[in-house]
Amino acid sequence: MCPRRVSIWGCGPTQPWRRARSVFTSAKGDGHRLITERTEGIALVLFTACSWGLTWPQSKFLLTMLPPFTMRATGGFLGCGFAFLVALMRRERIWPPADQWPRLLVFSMLNYGLFIVLGTETLVYLKASEAVVIIYTLPVWASLLAWPMLGERPTALKIVALVLALAGVALLVGADSAEASWQKLPGAVMGVAAAILFGLGTVLAKQKPLRLPPTTSVAWQGFLGMTLVAVLACFETPDFGRVTAGGWASIAYISTIPMTVAYLTWFRALRLVPASTAATTVLLSPVVGVIGSGFLLGETFGPRQIVALLMTLTGVALAART
Repeated sequence: MCPRRVSIWGCGPTQPWRRARSVFTSAKGDGHRLITERTEGIALVLFTACSWGLTWPQSKFLLTMLPPFTMRATGGFLGCGFAFLVALMRRERIWPPADQWPRLLVFSMLNYGLFIVLGTETLVYLKASEAVVIIYTLPVWASLLAWPMLGERPTALKIVALVLALAGVALLVGADSAEASWQKLPGAVMGVAAAILFGLGTVLAKQKPLRLPPTTSVAWQGFLGMTLVAVLACFETPDFGRVTAGGWASIAYISTIPMTVAYLTWFRALRLVPASTAATTVLLSPVVGVIGSGFLLGETFGPRQIVALLMTLTGVALAART
């Protein structure tokens, strides 16, 4: 039996994979929910989307001070340490059961390792505002994979939402001159690859979640995924003396909110709403990323970006209705 406490992350250390009481459950203990599971799930996805969206302009900012994989490994391992600390404070079981290791390794590569490597390289070729929009085509792939793997047949509204997402990517990448478009092509390809892999991880997490306490699961996925990033970072020559106070503040944000808290809210949301709905709603990340890039990096926010964002917002609105 789970301990008597309120949590949006999951149950306690003994049986974490069972459904936990929510912060939106009545305090009377009668099981009555103050809001529906769907509403809670959408709210958690919205928090996740905003957290992840702000990561991209800050990562692009850090690339002016550190090599790409060093930058990611630094924030990533700090985030893992923070997650393990939270797990210890929550008295969660830290060491995974033997039968969970194979899937834990797969999840760590899909949700962290390969996704971060490809996403980081995307930032090298593209503006942060462009990279975040391309990578968050992940609902396209999550919805397509959810059909055969989960039996979540896409509705007409979801299909329209997915088409709008792809059209936004084409608008961002293909509207420049031919030379500029070819220069951006490697970044676009790696961004789409990152989206496909994360979409697969989303569906697998929905299909058969890890039988681990939630924070421990995030900590181990991050740690194992970051080993791949760390190997690539060994070939770089960083100069940490170049990192400003603002840079360290960005590293602190990335290592705590998007790397730990947002993943906890994401995996909790996947228990409450369909994978395709969660993945499409998280398309708000590009909106946050593009606006953040304009404020933090001074990147242009012209008519093309505005149209792409309108497509994204329309897709999110359609997905939320299904």
